[in-house]
Amino acid sequence: MTRPIAVTMGDPHGIGPEITVRACADPRRRAPVVVIGDPGTLERACRTTGTDLRVRALPAEAVDAVDATDVVETAGRTPGVLDVLAEGPALHAAGLALGTVAAEAGAASYAYVRKGVELALAGRVRALTTAPVNKEALRLAGVPHPGHTEVLAELSGTRRYAMMMANDELRTVLVTVHQSLRTAIDALTVDRELDTIRLTHRALRATAPARPRIAVAALNPHAGENGLFGREDLDVIAPAVRAARAEGIDASGPWPADTVFMRARAGEFDAVVAQYHDQGLIPVKYLGLEHGVNITLGLPFVRTSVDHGTAFDLAGTGTADHTSLLTALHHADELAPRHP
Repeated sequence: MTRPIAVTMGDPHGIGPEITVRACADPRRRAPVVVIGDPGTLERACRTTGTDLRVRALPAEAVDAVDATDVVETAGRTPGVLDVLAEGPALHAAGLALGTVAAEAGAASYAYVRKGVELALAGRVRALTTAPVNKEALRLAGVPHPGHTEVLAELSGTRRYAMMMANDELRTVLVTVHQSLRTAIDALTVDRELDTIRLTHRALRATAPARPRIAVAALNPHAGENGLFGREDLDVIAPAVRAARAEGIDASGPWPADTVFMRARAGEFDAVVAQYHDQGLIPVKYLGLEHGVNITLGLPFVRTSVDHGTAFDLAGTGTADHTSLLTALHHADELAPRHP
């Protein structure tokens, strides 16, 4: 029997619970899922969205038992039922301050992710798919990380990791992620660049040709114009590309960033390694948030997520689009092993 995918419901004050129930109810969903979150909040989300699901809370004492593999691993298979593993602080669903940043919500969303990582590392679920969290709420809750990617790496003991954003037309992988542009530039090193190229190559080989084509975006305009606009492309990026090619990786660059994404979208490359957050994410998100997915490379399990945030302005309206979460579930289903 194929194990389910764990879905964390995200920040309870945002749209996470609503898109979670809508994605789980969508007839296009292929894989069984178990949701990690607050049952009362998910029941409220079902009423808000008009989703016809019955929330069934899994007993915590059974889930945590050593011989409880049947409780989690057989979840998500009853039509019309949303199996939920209750985790984190108890929430008062009727009194949730939707659309607001709160330490309580940050603590809850962190607890959901922590449990998801625990289940994934234990092999109790095939993959982990996450609804959005709020970075300020995490900080208020005392979580010392700026986002999901860094939390997942710390909880799983992963040192080398990268964020890939993907849709049907474009894949980009980031060398630096959640930090200011000034510190991101300072953080670029040959080793970090090469690690990102390696992670990209390894990830693409699971779904792309045996020797995927990786383009590396330049940091400076016109790839630095041979040092005229900065030496980072000459001194950091180019040596990493040469080292990757020496290892048999089909990497090229640095290519001017104002055209390399267009070339990849046209089919010239299988992925683009981007130097900082906005350089890589703007092209993907411009093509449509609803079809984008966030994939964390380097973890010891498959993790996918939406490519948008908590959308506090939409929380409680029942109108949030769940397509990105459904797409993330599809990617998790394709990437994760199917054996028991």
